[in-house]
Amino acid sequence: MTTTPNWADFQYEIYLNGMTGAVPRLPTDLTRLEELTEQRLGPGPVGYVAGSAGNGSTARANREALERRRIVPRMLRDVHERDLSVEVLGHRLPAPLALAPIGVLSIMHPEGESAAARAAAARGVPYILSSASSTPMEQVAEEMGDGQRWFQLYWAKDRDVTKSFLDRAKASGFTALVVTLDTPLLAWRPRDLDQAYLPFLHGVGTANYFSDPAFRAGLAKPVHEDPNAAVMHFVGMFADPAKTWPDLAFLRENWDGPIVLKGILHPDDARRAADAGMDGVVVSNHGGRQVAGSVAAADALPRVVEAVGDRISVLFDSGVRTGDDVFKALALGAEAVLVGRPYAYGLGLDGQAGVDHVIRCLLAELDLTLALSGHAGPATLTPDDLIEESA
Repeated sequence: MTTTPNWADFQYEIYLNGMTGAVPRLPTDLTRLEELTEQRLGPGPVGYVAGSAGNGSTARANREALERRRIVPRMLRDVHERDLSVEVLGHRLPAPLALAPIGVLSIMHPEGESAAARAAAARGVPYILSSASSTPMEQVAEEMGDGQRWFQLYWAKDRDVTKSFLDRAKASGFTALVVTLDTPLLAWRPRDLDQAYLPFLHGVGTANYFSDPAFRAGLAKPVHEDPNAAVMHFVGMFADPAKTWPDLAFLRENWDGPIVLKGILHPDDARRAADAGMDGVVVSNHGGRQVAGSVAAADALPRVVEAVGDRISVLFDSGVRTGDDVFKALALGAEAVLVGRPYAYGLGLDGQAGVDHVIRCLLAELDLTLALSGHAGPATLTPDDLIEESA
């Protein structure tokens, strides 16, 4: 008997529904969601989610690095009962998947982060709430019930605001802290620049700040009386390019749960994270949104795993679109995978149901890919299950 959901059953559910003439509201090939979103949403929101740094070379490299690696299926292995559950950061998860932190989700759907968080909680998948959420963290936590939730920190210049965020997140039941290191400045993003579109300047994605007592203490007037001043106060503290490794001690002093550093690509940085007492890293280039010409995340992953995989948790994101992408990242040594843009597109197209569709499609395809490749769960995957095609 399996200890986690039989994710592959989703395909039979779809086929059985087809007996009554019903077909899925969204494509089951998740690579098609971006094009649909482009057709249905405005250019500003679509560009903000789909866009990348520079000419998009890093986003393309992320996809190419995953596609270049090919799965080598093995036969005549007992895979009739499968268990996709994994242990990550001290918690048992039903599958090696979490929803990556994406800010300002209200530009995709009015229910924004709340809808995405409810979908994640309903499937037992961790939801990582962005500091730049359109919805205050307390509200998202309440809507998730006992769902697994982690908090992503954009590390503000103002220490009081940072500490207040950490205190609020702890009080709201967020169990892990995911610190994004690769965004001390916004990158050159032509799709946003060409639309002159930055939602923060309109007070979108600032809910955690505008609801924060330490943030509001720095304002001359309440937010509603002078929203422009509040926005400029936010802009002035949002990120801090002066942060260095010794500053991590402040986070450890003010957060007693697991701390994961997101944006690690170099093995030496991974070692420094482990030496600093961090609990994990996310190998990520922010989905290609920060450094044009950056190394692909999947190409960086094996070196990071080799450097620290026996010391701390190594998670992965950037470029994941399908269940076989998740398989490949796990085979390269990741403990779990964060998915980003696909669920944002699902949200934009069909709200909470769209996010649920993305989660179920990804995990059904992963389940089937594992089974058809000779694996009853993620634990048996190794780099030997892949070959790398020459460029």
